[in-house]
Amino acid sequence: MADLESNNLSGNMEDDPAADFLAREQSELAGLEDDNPTDSSVPQDDGFGAFGDEVPVASQQSNGPSDSYSAISQQDTVRVEPEKIRLWREEQKDRLEKKDINEIKKKEEWQSIAKKELEDWYKHHAEQLSKTKENNIAAEKAFIKERDESVPGHEWEKICRLCEFNPKHSKSTKDVTRMRSILLQLKQTPLVR
Repeated sequence: MADLESNNLSGNMEDDPAADFLAREQSELAGLEDDNPTDSSVPQDDGFGAFGDEVPVASQQSNGPSDSYSAISQQDTVRVEPEKIRLWREEQKDRLEKKDINEIKKKEEWQSIAKKELEDWYKHHAEQLSKTKENNIAAEKAFIKERDESVPGHEWEKICRLCEFNPKHSKSTKDVTRMRSILLQLKQTPLVR
């Protein structure tokens, strides 16, 4: 049991997830930092002292924070943005501003086109409505004139005009073929009084 605990403790010390993460990130970002010109405001530590003497490792570790997470956050605040990323951000900002301007222009253009089409539609609708009203009024006058016209002996013709003689066979309606045949017979040979 003691062997398992000692193995777990030694394994945890060697496999620190924060240290692994920090090492991976530093290796991935090494290529970006090579393109970055050195900034004089950020001190560069090359592992040597002021006179080229090598600084002991213990003194380097004692100056920094002992916690790995605070070391990462401190490194993030000290890190300067590389030149390529800064240029990309500026270009991206310019592109987005141009796209916003184009979007506003297109939106105004589409609104004006939509407004014109809507006005044309209302105009066309009003014309169709006035034509339909005129046709309905003319049809109504013709119907009233025909209805009120009385010619002796043509009563059955009037009745036949009002009836539908198109033989549509539907199973849901009653059979009216006998009535239709009687009306047609009366139309051809009206009853004399």
